[in-house]
Amino acid sequence: MEALDTTILNTAVPMIATALDVTPLSMKSVLSSYTLSLAVFIPISSWVADRFGTRRVFAAAIGIFTFGSLLCGLSTSIHALVLSRILQGCGGAMMVPVGRLTLVRSFQKSELLRTMTYVAIPALIGPMLGPVAGGVIVAYFNWRVIFFVNLPIGILGLFLVYRYLPDYRAKDPGKLDFTGLVMFGSGIALLSYVLEVFGEHVLSRTEVVGLLTVSALLLVGYYVHAKGMQHPLLKLSLMRIRTLRIAVIGNFITRLGVGGLPFILPLLYQIGLGFTPLQSGLLILPQTIAALILRLFMGKILTRLGYRKVLIANTVLIGVIIFIFSRVGINTPVWAIVVLSAFFGFFSSLQFTSMNTLVYADIDDANTSMASTIVSTAQQMSLSFGVATASLAASFFIPERDHATTVEMVHGINQALIFLGVLTILSAVAFWELKDNDGDNISLHKGAMH
Repeated sequence: MEALDTTILNTAVPMIATALDVTPLSMKSVLSSYTLSLAVFIPISSWVADRFGTRRVFAAAIGIFTFGSLLCGLSTSIHALVLSRILQGCGGAMMVPVGRLTLVRSFQKSELLRTMTYVAIPALIGPMLGPVAGGVIVAYFNWRVIFFVNLPIGILGLFLVYRYLPDYRAKDPGKLDFTGLVMFGSGIALLSYVLEVFGEHVLSRTEVVGLLTVSALLLVGYYVHAKGMQHPLLKLSLMRIRTLRIAVIGNFITRLGVGGLPFILPLLYQIGLGFTPLQSGLLILPQTIAALILRLFMGKILTRLGYRKVLIANTVLIGVIIFIFSRVGINTPVWAIVVLSAFFGFFSSLQFTSMNTLVYADIDDANTSMASTIVSTAQQMSLSFGVATASLAASFFIPERDHATTVEMVHGINQALIFLGVLTILSAVAFWELKDNDGDNISLHKGAMH
């Protein structure tokens, strides 16, 4: 439900922007507010599940997400839509981590990766159906249906949770690190806000510097605070484990370049090339099909080449593909876009699967849940920052975006894609510290996560 909602929305961004009388680039706040909300609330998911039980928390997460979807569909302004998306994010923040925590406690570690493979398939089917569903909804229905479609899915989800989901809870979950939550959440939220409005010139240079300073102080303060706690919000001491540290940092940096593509490609297809939302969705579909095909070859690729070679070479390949996207124009054949999208889907899925499995290479059973929380938090932060980075790059290359012509918009988007491609290529450096045998202890043929 969560993956389907996000991908449907990406396809409909230009249409919703028109309906709400805002520029398409301004819609980044609708996308980034959701992913930011995930990043702020994911860290408390493990504690909440330990305290109140996985079944109750997962049901509450579905209920909050569904109610947020209803409010999104009823929104009449971009500000109301952003607030409703934040509420959606509060529910979504509990879904994946609590679901993953349930699996961690239901299966032995030797079975965990294989289990995650099956769990990852619905997460890929959502993005596969989302762009097409978004195109159909925008073409034949009102854009509000994009959010209302979550209502019956949410009701069905609640029924299944209470009927089948195990109810795990800890005997002594300890106290919630409320101070850490406030410091970390405020620092991340403030940083994301500055990135979001930076290209819109609504803040002076002094205000931007001041807000960035406050954000940095909050995050540094949290780091100092967490070091002295037995049960911190995020157990940063785990970052001393080399494979975990490289996976988390590499995941974060790589997604800064890649994370903006779901936002910027629909703009290129619909505004630049004149495709309908449905056609735009069909052009994105090959990415997910290729990602599903990767599942057949994932184990063999990593077994033959190893994590280090795969992550370094694959990061560069993704950057090159993003750079090639910048050459897409009116005269580009549709088949070429389809092939390029398929390559992007294949290699990006290989990238994320490799990074997310590497996290568990040297983690013991006691810290598996916290490792999942750390990587989920970093992943959602990077997705939010990725959208902001892509929009900021496009804004930089489209100075008069409110009055820009189609040609100027396409040129600005193409320049932004070049920037994102270069940024992705440079992020390959994050994996240079890996050793050739890192990850060999993971049973590669038994599973992968995306």
